[in-house]
Amino acid sequence: MTTEQKRLDETREKKIPWKKWGPYLSERQWGTVREDYSENGDAWNFFTHDHARSRAYRWGEDGLAGISDDQQQLCFALALWNGKDAILKERLFGLTNSEGNHGEDVKEYYFYLDSTPTHSYMKYLYKYPQGAFPYADLVETNRKRTRNDMEYELLDTGIFDSDRYFDVFVEYAKAGPEDILVKITAINRGPDAAELHILPTLWFRNDWSKWIAESNRATQKPMLKQIKSAAGTSIVAVSQSELGEFTFSCEGETSLLFTENETNHERLFPGQGQKNESPHVKDGINDCVVHGQTNAINPEKQGTKVAAHYRATLGAGQTQIIRLRLSRGKADPNGKSFGKPFDQVFAERLREADEFYKSITPPSASADAANVMRQALAGMLWSKQFFFFDGDNWLDEHNSNPLHSGYRSSRNSEWFHMLNKDIISMPDKWEYPWYAAWDLAFHTLPLAIVDPDFAKEQMRLMLKGVYLHPSGQLPAYEWNFSDVNPPVHAWATLFLHRSAQALGGETDIDFLRGAFNKLMLNFTWWANRKDRFGKNVFEGGFLGLDNIGVFDRSAPLPTGGYLEQADGTAWMALFCQNMVEMAAELTVHDPIYEDMVLKFAEQFYYIAAAMNRPGNDGMWDEEDGFYYDLLRLPDGSATRLKVRSLVGLLPLCATTVIEPWQRMHLPRAMTGLLERLRRIPELGHAMHPTGPGHMGVNDRGLLALLNPERLRRVLTRMLDENEFLGPHGIRSISKFHEQHPYVFHAQGQEYRVDYLPAESNTGMFGGNSNWRGPVWMPVNAMIIRALLQYYLYYGDNFKIECPTGSGKMMNLFEVSKELSDRLTSTFLHDEHGRRPVFGGTEKFQSDPHWREYLQFFEYFHADNGAGLGASHQTGWTGLVAKFIQLYGFMDAKQVLAGGKMAAFQKENK
Repeated sequence: MTTEQKRLDETREKKIPWKKWGPYLSERQWGTVREDYSENGDAWNFFTHDHARSRAYRWGEDGLAGISDDQQQLCFALALWNGKDAILKERLFGLTNSEGNHGEDVKEYYFYLDSTPTHSYMKYLYKYPQGAFPYADLVETNRKRTRNDMEYELLDTGIFDSDRYFDVFVEYAKAGPEDILVKITAINRGPDAAELHILPTLWFRNDWSKWIAESNRATQKPMLKQIKSAAGTSIVAVSQSELGEFTFSCEGETSLLFTENETNHERLFPGQGQKNESPHVKDGINDCVVHGQTNAINPEKQGTKVAAHYRATLGAGQTQIIRLRLSRGKADPNGKSFGKPFDQVFAERLREADEFYKSITPPSASADAANVMRQALAGMLWSKQFFFFDGDNWLDEHNSNPLHSGYRSSRNSEWFHMLNKDIISMPDKWEYPWYAAWDLAFHTLPLAIVDPDFAKEQMRLMLKGVYLHPSGQLPAYEWNFSDVNPPVHAWATLFLHRSAQALGGETDIDFLRGAFNKLMLNFTWWANRKDRFGKNVFEGGFLGLDNIGVFDRSAPLPTGGYLEQADGTAWMALFCQNMVEMAAELTVHDPIYEDMVLKFAEQFYYIAAAMNRPGNDGMWDEEDGFYYDLLRLPDGSATRLKVRSLVGLLPLCATTVIEPWQRMHLPRAMTGLLERLRRIPELGHAMHPTGPGHMGVNDRGLLALLNPERLRRVLTRMLDENEFLGPHGIRSISKFHEQHPYVFHAQGQEYRVDYLPAESNTGMFGGNSNWRGPVWMPVNAMIIRALLQYYLYYGDNFKIECPTGSGKMMNLFEVSKELSDRLTSTFLHDEHGRRPVFGGTEKFQSDPHWREYLQFFEYFHADNGAGLGASHQTGWTGLVAKFIQLYGFMDAKQVLAGGKMAAFQKENK
């Protein structure tokens, strides 16, 4: 067992708080919904980047390379100044949704290089230009560009020409659960000497000011105060009623600049009669360093925000190292915080991190693949963030609480029950600094590699009563909790359960039972709310696939009527299968769950029959061999919207193997299902053959929407390189539509869907989210999982040409590995030493100080693999780590021999 694994065990078993401190600080809090107190709900423009340095946040904090405690009471982050910028670099800059030609977009270069799951060691890199940061140029140039133009990036401005920038590495190492060592290493990559101010900053989240007190949730004001210390160290005493006392030690006799984390009303709202609560406000350190306003900081050397001011002129290639330490307990003026023991802790924690990652990386993985896997997982771990939202309080402040008379309806009014105050896995701490329920389900797959306990905890969170709506709906995301995300949480729960079994541990039956019971509520919400006429076909609006369709599926249709969605219905079929499998496992421990096996299996049969209705009334198109959404018009007629997209591939994903041991423990349910099929034989005709006489390899059964013929037809299309199969994964829309766009006319308007391998030319959903061609990791993961399920059933008895037309026949395990290899190749060096993910950005492709640092984008160019969308959405793109691990440790024989049987037998031997 590795040392890091021991720390994880100590956290779980002995409650040692190894995870209390971590990278829980957002990289953007400005422009978020929680901080929006505008009249019109315009979050981006109400709280801007320009306001962020001067306005105290209400619900969270942000910073560069920052950490905090798990309630974000005390925060630490990096600030920089190059002597030329108009402001300190305290947080990341990016374009708002209206400024970017493809939506919101961070305009900085930073990298999550390393992290252990307990954050005992972490490493981050920020690239800081030596010239004045081109804020205005980035905004103005991007505003002029259309949706058909490329985005204007920071490298395009020329600010990094001649390598005139600093690499600033920030490393953390824990000497104990609450003894955190910090090392900041700045390197001048440019040809000339350049000035750099480094300001490591410590502050308290403001929960004591007047506007907090009015909510009756204020705490006693905390204190940071400089104390006398031995030569060679500058020390701050830290005191807060809940956290207790800490010591912040800074190497060297450096200046300590104190102010208050209070809003500068007089700067932000001049002439409105608002006075500052303190003469020393949030931007006081900025004004002191940048503008020389020494009266902006507190001469009494105390406050709620402090920065240690290190100033150096670094020659070409020169390095500056700064050491700091944040430790629990009162300050010892004569204590030794630094020196050789400090460096030894760093060396030891890095060695332990190497040991830990070696233990989870396949020995067959190349050094390049191991680096990709480690940085992907580091990004997942750095993207854990404290998320605070008290729905009742927030709605009170907006006069939008439905519990009060005279309230006005506004965003998220129906979510007054919510109290979110947890560490949550975020898609991205800048572009998406809030949780998204369906993203989070995918996050748990790679997170389970490094920290199964945290992964399961994330699933529990979404199902807790202070998250889950009383109606049973899961909260979607902060912008609109009531939007509809795909129901993938049962699938993720089952995955986590199986992963734990495979690791040799005992079945966590309490986790499985608790999740199942809450997922029952969520399933009921879907059945009652999204099956309009009780026909077992489902709608869902957004459903995660943004602008993939002809219409905005969250809005009324221009034709009137409604959509019967192939993807929505397929998601629900998979939901049923997952619930069947969980209920089967629970029945082993509690026979009462056998009724639930029968209930959800029957529900799957009904959905399959509805989806596969014969003729023009069903979603299956016999001529094309593909599934399509069905548009139901007000007069009752129907037409298929014949867009070849992921919508039509998702029915492939609704497949689940039923092992012999599962049937053995369910005699009453199996009898009931066979009787149901005998009485209503049409149900059996609508799906993959099941029951006696239709068993596969090792006597396995299969629940699937596609029968063998339809499976072959859909796969033939999916594996065609002129349709879905791209060099780096399955495209979200078939390349067929490049030459044959789908056009639909309604109410005198044309609605068109083209194949767009890169960015979208439509603002249907706003933002930078395009499902009209690019490759997306999460649905590729669902397809790979489905192929492995089919392989468990068919083994070598089902082979298909891959790619279509190549003459090369593969079994479905080999097809799944081919897809995995194409996805992972996005990040790996090709035969020319170039990474497809970097596209044509030469700096990333060839510069030794850039080419090994990875960004995990939101989606990828369907024809060349270049990264697109959010540049740090490690969230679900971190799935690449799972692909590297999965196929490094598993071959086809192991899949067939094990399946889900091995884990069950291990526990029940």
